Amino acid sequence: MKRNDDICDVAGILVGHDTNLDAVTGCTVVLCASPAVGAVDVRGGAPATRETDLLSPVAMMRETHAITLSGGSAFGLDAATGVARALEARGIGYDVGVTRVPIVPAASLFDLGIGRSDVRPDAESGARALAAATSGPVALGCIGAGTGATVGKMAGLEWAVKCGIGSASAVHPVDNYTVGALVAVNAVGDIYDVATGRLVAGARDPSGQGWLRREKGSAPATQAYSGANTTLVVVATDAPLNKSDLTKVAQLAHDGLALAIRPAHTPLDGDIVFALSTGQDAASAPPVTPIKLSDIGVLAVDAVTRAIVKAAQTATSLGGTPAVRDLNWR
Repeated sequence: MKRNDDICDVAGILVGHDTNLDAVTGCTVVLCASPAVGAVDVRGGAPATRETDLLSPVAMMRETHAITLSGGSAFGLDAATGVARALEARGIGYDVGVTRVPIVPAASLFDLGIGRSDVRPDAESGARALAAATSGPVALGCIGAGTGATVGKMAGLEWAVKCGIGSASAVHPVDNYTVGALVAVNAVGDIYDVATGRLVAGARDPSGQGWLRREKGSAPATQAYSGANTTLVVVATDAPLNKSDLTKVAQLAHDGLALAIRPAHTPLDGDIVFALSTGQDAASAPPVTPIKLSDIGVLAVDAVTRAIVKAAQTATSLGGTPAVRDLNWR
């Protein structure tokens, strides 16, 4: 199978976007072709989420049908309602006898400071993103939930740069399991290429030339606001993992945020990692060995770090905020 180096390299994963360029916001749906096992790990101190409790290993639910990521802060969670309604119309969901209830966990990032703060992704936006879902390649950059994403807000939004959606995948060299990641990066911190240690996007110096960061690490924040540091992540794998093991993968994947974004997981952010397993019989899969679980976690970290860099590299200037590709001193 041809690899596109994105989350859709994982069998059974589809991605769709809905984008509002005028309002500079949007939403993204990660659709499971068949019910998947879901897990989550929330590290940010100010998350905007829906149905994350169902993904706990102690919760009874063993199937997830889609994940919705959106802009619009807490208002944007309405997009998941449209996804759930559209899935119900398709006959997809958890069978409760009288109907099927789609399980659609969701999270939103704060993009109200760019574009129009009074226009947010709604149920119709979610339904359109679901209808657009395909098996890849995944469209990257300023699209979907990443439309209004920015990074490098150490000196305030006016010195930030655009970011957006990124995605990458990795394959286990022995077992051939695929692990993919999709990210919507809206960080207050700077983005680093882990492979080279190079800063690839961040707060611009108010002088108009160069980055604000100091020689050894990123600059201290001079301004901060709730939700500025939100990075939303979906990690998927075709390895058959139960909810407990998949939760550990979600935890390990957060290392990718900490490596590529400085700072991450602050009290004001909403950083979150969802994890999905599309592997056959994953819902009843026995625990895997600690070594194999660690291997899958390492692949998740690799995919997340590279996806974050892609989110910055593929972004375009929008809403008065320049992209890295358009900085004349780069």
